[in-house]
Amino acid sequence: MEETLHYLLMADHSLLQKSFFAGIRETELTPGQPKILDYLSDHDGVVQKEIAEGCHIEPATMTSVLLGMEKKGLVVRKNLNGNRRNLYVYLTDKGRTLAAKIRSKFGAIEEEALFGFADEEKEKLIDLLMRVNKNLQGGV
Repeated sequence: MEETLHYLLMADHSLLQKSFFAGIRETELTPGQPKILDYLSDHDGVVQKEIAEGCHIEPATMTSVLLGMEKKGLVVRKNLNGNRRNLYVYLTDKGRTLAAKIRSKFGAIEEEALFGFADEEKEKLIDLLMRVNKNLQGGV
C-alpha cells in the first residue's frame, strides 16, 4: 500500500481506536461516548449544540448518544432558568470518574504513539495536524 496521507491517517486512527477500546472494554462505552466524556471534563454544563460542535458530531446523533449516556447514569440534561429550548449537559459523579479513566487512557495511548519523539517533533506534529484540520474545515 502506498504511504499517502489519507491512508496513513486512516490506518493510525484505526490503530488508536482499536487500542483505546481494547483498554476500556469493561466500560461498555459506544464509539461516540468517550470523546463526549472527555469534552465534558473541560466544559461541564454546556448545551448539546456546543458539545456536538466540539466533538464533530451531528446534532441529531448527539441527542441519541446523550440519551444512551443518560441511561448509563453518566450525564444528566437539565433546563436552566425555565429555558425549555436548551438542555444543558452535566457529568454525574459516575461520569466524572469514567471521564478521568478515559482521559488517562487517551494519555497513555498518545504516549505510546509518540514514543521516541522529541518534544519539538511532538509540537510540530500537533501544529501540522491542526493545520490539516483547519484546511479541511474550510478555514484556508
